[in-house]
Amino acid sequence: MVKSNGQAGLAADDVDVRQAVAAPRRPWTAFATPAIGKGVRALSRLLKHGGSAFPGKIVEQVDPGFLARTLAQLPLGVVLVSGTNGKTTTTRMVASMLRSLGLKVFTNPTGSNFTRGVVSALLTEVSMGGRLDADIAVLELDEAYAVHFVRQVRPRYALLLNVMRDQLDRFGEIDNTARLLSHVAETTTGTVVLNREDPRIARLADVVPSRTGVYYFGLSDDLRPFFPTDDDMHRKDAGADAATAEGAKPDRPVRPALPALPADVVLTKVGDHHADFLMDGRVYSTDVRLEGVYNLFNAAAALAVVRAVAADAIDAAGVIGKDIHPTDDDLIAAVAEVTPAFGRGESIDVNGTEVELLLVKNPMGFRLALTSFDPAGHDTMIVINDEYADGRDMSWLWDVDFTGLRGTGVGMVSGVRAWDMALRLGYDEVAVGDVDPDIDAAVDAFLAKDGGRPKRIYCTYTSMLKVRAHLGRIADVADAGVGRE
Repeated sequence: MVKSNGQAGLAADDVDVRQAVAAPRRPWTAFATPAIGKGVRALSRLLKHGGSAFPGKIVEQVDPGFLARTLAQLPLGVVLVSGTNGKTTTTRMVASMLRSLGLKVFTNPTGSNFTRGVVSALLTEVSMGGRLDADIAVLELDEAYAVHFVRQVRPRYALLLNVMRDQLDRFGEIDNTARLLSHVAETTTGTVVLNREDPRIARLADVVPSRTGVYYFGLSDDLRPFFPTDDDMHRKDAGADAATAEGAKPDRPVRPALPALPADVVLTKVGDHHADFLMDGRVYSTDVRLEGVYNLFNAAAALAVVRAVAADAIDAAGVIGKDIHPTDDDLIAAVAEVTPAFGRGESIDVNGTEVELLLVKNPMGFRLALTSFDPAGHDTMIVINDEYADGRDMSWLWDVDFTGLRGTGVGMVSGVRAWDMALRLGYDEVAVGDVDPDIDAAVDAFLAKDGGRPKRIYCTYTSMLKVRAHLGRIADVADAGVGRE
């Protein structure tokens, strides 16, 4: 474990969230909050109006202290997971692994990662008296809403994954996203787990309070080219442009040397549904059920934070009433059992046809997805929306290399920005079978071709919800509790 040596100052126009967290206040009307929230949730489901976060929005208005008061009951506190890529799957990993240790875990499983989404998830779990029967919470928070969250609740653990250029219309430049995450690091009371391979994340150790521990997760040297940072990706693009201009072949990007940071968990080998992890000088090998090589790095992150929680759970055995002494072998076995989160490599059987849903929301995520999944043997569909939750600016599609799809082409393109996506594929000389902005009609047409042949659908967030909802009307799709946002 590495301790920080001090705290970096906040910018003059920042809100000092360290001073913004106050003890939860209980208004005299608080006894009615669970009933109000549960009633709104039941009514919204009955009328099919409002998304999974709608009841939370109402409760935040009538009882602003509900979130902090409820989470204050947890003996092991809150694990906050944030970053640009991998939040939902990593949150699922951490929650699943902690449950395998015998802990009662509250989480926000739908990926509704605003504070109101967390409140809505709480309403499904609390009793009418406001009691939350859990030992610990594992919560995914959007980078911006994480700041709002830590103004109300100080997390005991924080897992900060990465910073990528994502939804620039919402977050601004990449350094602003890092600044948002710095507020999480500086308000965490127990342990902060950082990605040592991402310079902007690794530097957040400078703002961690002196009494808060810092762990790192990382990669072996030979794996770094497979998991480029945002700077790596743009450096490679710049190198490719220069090489093209000079008629030469670009060199592989070289990441600037980082300080030697000791990582608690290191991903050392990746394969098809397989990974090796280095912990305490020993290599652990395991098969996994997760899809995509990028999720193996997320698994290293999950292992690091779970190890920190497990160490504290041993000391808190008397409080939580559980004697927990997991070995690293136990944790590796838990990783092997985690299944994909909805829409993140989720496989759905539609009348005998395997349909795989893959969420893509920024250049790095789309690039890693395309390189992780061989298009051969599958029909491919791409669905692109530009609603608020997706980010309005779709220019990032031009930062994605689609040439790997040349051999198979793309059978169908759909969504609000279907024609923009088709144009982008055309520039990479990828054949497009059909274009239909109507998602429901496009999905039906896509499934009707080559019945029984596996299908793969790449979707932005809101289009994934629409595709999944449509599949739910024609096939057995697990209920993720997600409505219309």
